[in-house]
Amino acid sequence: MNLIKLKKHFASFAIFICMMSPLFLLAQTDNDAIMMNKTQWCTGATYMNSQWKNYWEGTLKRNNLNIGNVSTQSIMLMTNYGITDKLNVMVGAPYIWTHASAGTLHGLKGFQDLSLFVKWKPITFNLGKGKFSIFTIGGLSTPTNNYNTSFLPMSIGLGTTNLIGRLMLYYKTGIFFARASGSYVWRSNTKIDQSSYYTTEIHYTNKVQMPDVFTFNGSVGIYKKYLIAEAMVDNMTTLGGFDIRRNDMPFPSNRMNSTSIGAHVKYTLPFDTHLSAVAGIDYVLKGRNVGQATTFNVGAFYALYLSKKEKNSHESSKTH
Repeated sequence: MNLIKLKKHFASFAIFICMMSPLFLLAQTDNDAIMMNKTQWCTGATYMNSQWKNYWEGTLKRNNLNIGNVSTQSIMLMTNYGITDKLNVMVGAPYIWTHASAGTLHGLKGFQDLSLFVKWKPITFNLGKGKFSIFTIGGLSTPTNNYNTSFLPMSIGLGTTNLIGRLMLYYKTGIFFARASGSYVWRSNTKIDQSSYYTTEIHYTNKVQMPDVFTFNGSVGIYKKYLIAEAMVDNMTTLGGFDIRRNDMPFPSNRMNSTSIGAHVKYTLPFDTHLSAVAGIDYVLKGRNVGQATTFNVGAFYALYLSKKEKNSHESSKTH
């Protein structure tokens, strides 16, 4: 790719960011059925804004005028590489900052956790008038620094090292698709600044045992040449933990459950297929020890082949 063409691509990228900023973009993730082809590399960034005023203290829904609206913003840097057409590796790291609109709690900011995911599509076969695929995903995330984990809800993370295992089922017929996935997250202990703490009993240590988490995601949508759009439901269930005590602050090992709905879109520019954007909005319908958050995302991605041979091979296969 010559320098003039590269400048045109980045000019298109900048223009597209300005055009898409009112939309709600969601980063390409380990939980979608999109695969990079062999030697294809995709990288980009997304901006996220999540806000809540009401939250669940255990099962009691309430608000807290002492903190007002709590907002979390982040910029997620992500990259995805196709080792083969059926095996992808993804790396991501978010920079996060928090803010409360009332009271004396100050927000925190910094890089949170570095994540590495491997996505594999071992099985694809014809089923009825469409195709059915099975994906397996394995992941690891770990903190990039010693950020404060006990200053909730202002903390930027929980400070755990996580192992993630996910199974995803995907079916597509014509332009329509359906996807379902379930994940198990093994979490390490985390450390807090205090030398002791109370949950349902006193603990004379700064190490907090964290419960594991199970998540479920389901979606239906359309998949066209330049556009992917879907509606989805997400559920997160913490396998243990305890409720926030009345008028107390949250704690890292609280039971944190939530069910949310969302709408997402990915659009590839017809005049420059290297460039794409992904959009999303999510809303928490029901929860336990979490905020009733509305979350918007905006971002864009750039994809190219690192091997000219593989690029020509895939372009040739599309024309036959």
